[in-house]
Amino acid sequence: MKDITYYIYHIPGKKIGVTTNLKSRVEDQQGYGPGEYEILARRYDISEAAKYEALYQRMYGYPVDIVPYDKLNCNKNKLNMNINVTEQTTTFPCPVNKLKGQLMDNLGMTWHTDHGTFTINEYSIKWIMKNVKTSMFNKQRSYVYNKAFSRFYDNHQTHDYPSNGHVTRTGGLAPTGMKEQSYECCDENNPCTCKPQFSNKTNKYLEPSQFDLIRTWANDRGLYDGGDPKTQALKLVEEVGETCRAILKEDREEVIDGIGDCVVVLTNLAELVGVPIEICIEAAYDEIKDRTGKMENGTYKKD
Repeated sequence: MKDITYYIYHIPGKKIGVTTNLKSRVEDQQGYGPGEYEILARRYDISEAAKYEALYQRMYGYPVDIVPYDKLNCNKNKLNMNINVTEQTTTFPCPVNKLKGQLMDNLGMTWHTDHGTFTINEYSIKWIMKNVKTSMFNKQRSYVYNKAFSRFYDNHQTHDYPSNGHVTRTGGLAPTGMKEQSYECCDENNPCTCKPQFSNKTNKYLEPSQFDLIRTWANDRGLYDGGDPKTQALKLVEEVGETCRAILKEDREEVIDGIGDCVVVLTNLAELVGVPIEICIEAAYDEIKDRTGKMENGTYKKD
């Protein structure tokens, strides 16, 4: 299996961007050290990463890139290295003498094994090239032992890269932004739970949105790791039904509760299908904003 991790990063007051290698892109190329930038989200699909980048650029008040990240020429022909993972080994689709180039082309690639989650970076490449073996079944393939690779991770700082401490070996980042931001203390005795968002327009930090809080709550309870969009869709139908019953009974408190429950379920459903609810709302508004029509018997009918 193959997972390339796309990090949506934020340099407060400067920019929001996407990269597969934070150390190379943000630290080495742009000159920002740990603590000077923050991770807003990570995605495994380049199109989703481009959507998240544009979403956060709008949320934080930055200009949205004219050419989306997934449409850049340098990203159109990303090399796909189709590795094969078993309980014992990770097998690469090339001989040893060509493996280093393949690994360098796939910096940031992440895959999961029974012994841990591994990422290709400058440190893991050195270990792989030192320990790789030629397949006895196919001279054009090479492999490493997962258990030994995992031991190397556990005994070195390899898993701190490419995020340089922002993400653990097993994947410490939530699917959404607020949880990944660096933490600061309000004072010595009362640490804040999270750092609020930064607005480039006002040059001030903003409180996390209700959507951010919902996603953090759901992620902490494992809903995004083990959740199913079909189950959430059925849950939405249930909540809509309860809201309708509350309206018929003219129970204001239950109506408020029902509408809120629908929003929570919709937020989680959007996340499970890989599109933030903010993007869904924006798409819906773009479709209706210029629509004309008239009211008939309590219902708006479009022209």
